[in-house]
Amino acid sequence: MPVPTSKAELLTAIGVNFDKLWVDLSRVPTACARDKTLEGHAAGTLMSPCDLVSYLVGWNELVLKWLDQDDNGMKVDFPETGFKWNQLGLLAQKFYQEHQSLDYRQLLDRLSKAKGRLLETLLDRSDDELYGAPWYDKWTKGRMIQFNTSSPYANARGRIRKWLKSTDQDSPVVRNSALEIAPER
Repeated sequence: MPVPTSKAELLTAIGVNFDKLWVDLSRVPTACARDKTLEGHAAGTLMSPCDLVSYLVGWNELVLKWLDQDDNGMKVDFPETGFKWNQLGLLAQKFYQEHQSLDYRQLLDRLSKAKGRLLETLLDRSDDELYGAPWYDKWTKGRMIQFNTSSPYANARGRIRKWLKSTDQDSPVVRNSALEIAPER
């Protein structure tokens, strides 16, 4: 999918990539959701499907925080207070830790709700606000949103599909034990 350059393209990228990811996340059996057998976000680490969803929740909610701070005239501390761009592995660990008390279904629900809030706030924004001027360094607001929502959805889908195949979670018997949950629209 090409890099979005308008609000309509951004909404489409988020929607399409999320919907594809959702199909695969819904195939993860809850009994395996905490198994740390996926390649982690930091080199040499492993994570679970729950950690992967926690990572996505963390980034979606962080983007919402950025937008809220910006809307309220506050300085946005990119990527997050206490973290630099070269510390994203540590930020991923923070996201895993923050959401460790939630089960897989709760994480999926939180991800779906965060994505829904992102779409709502994007609908209220103009193309000019999203793509008319740099927002962080040389990047527009729309590009920063895309970097941290639709792109990670596509990356996560690749990871979870590889995991499903490597762990035999793709068999018909296992597929029938997976969650059947619909994302919020």
